[in-house]
Amino acid sequence: MIFVTVGTHEQPFNRLVEEVDRLKGAGEIDDVIIIQRGYSTYEPKFCKFYDLIPWEEMQKYNREARIVITHGGPASFLDVLALGKVPIVVPRQAQFNEHVNDHQLEFCREVEKRLNNIIVVENILDLKEKIENYSKMLVTLNYAMDSNNAVFNEKLINNVRELFS
Repeated sequence: MIFVTVGTHEQPFNRLVEEVDRLKGAGEIDDVIIIQRGYSTYEPKFCKFYDLIPWEEMQKYNREARIVITHGGPASFLDVLALGKVPIVVPRQAQFNEHVNDHQLEFCREVEKRLNNIIVVENILDLKEKIENYSKMLVTLNYAMDSNNAVFNEKLINNVRELFS
């Protein structure tokens, strides 16, 4: 199963929801897909979807999913990392009216560069390739958080402070 979450930001994130649904409809993805679409206006035709999901249910989907695809909100991808998984992260971008600015994109680039524990997709057309090669990509990433949460959190906090100072 692939779980997709776009968070609770009030601007739609149709670009991600539509692409996942298109890939599923075209037979490019075999997995069952569950989407938490938030305030997106696109209604998936080939994937099971919910607008909003309680946190406990989100955690259940995060645990059960083979792949979790999230927007670039840190809370969403940190939940996945805390489970010892590597999320595919598609940051919202201002050019598509998905957020007020590109802070998600900038933050995700830095996390990927400094910590090497997320897979960032800037161009939505690259999503298919990231899903197809997900298992191969894991061997090059640093995601062993299950026994190292405190160290990771400290590094992340320091990096965030550095970014905003």
